[in-house]
Amino acid sequence: MQPTRTVRPGRAAQPSKAVQQSSQVFDDRGDAFDPNCPTRVVLDRIGDKWTVLVVSALAPGTMRFTELRSRIGAVAPKVLTQTLRALERDGILTRRIFAEVPPRVVYSLTDLVRSLAAPFDVIQDWAEEPVGAVVRARS
Repeated sequence: MQPTRTVRPGRAAQPSKAVQQSSQVFDDRGDAFDPNCPTRVVLDRIGDKWTVLVVSALAPGTMRFTELRSRIGAVAPKVLTQTLRALERDGILTRRIFAEVPPRVVYSLTDLVRSLAAPFDVIQDWAEEPVGAVVRARS
């Protein structure tokens, strides 16, 4: 079946206030140290722990909501839904709805973010390896 795209009334993706205020055209590389550069919005999005986990979970391929939630573990459905909506709005993932009964919805990474999968894997490995030392340091 062909995927369909539904738009709920009143839920059109709106750019954030920071992006609206800095709606300049950026032909060159951004500057994360410039407080008016939208790079900070991007860093905020990719620095979120749920974003890192969602991108890492979707790196191998497409998943449904319940598969994602199960893979990530201990994430409230509301939080995962908010994260997925924000990632879709920012062009990091796509959401496809299939016209079936019941409707089937799948999520996958866009080409824009595929290049982040490898650095996220490195960050995840780094976080998992010294976790014992971090826990001991906290106590």
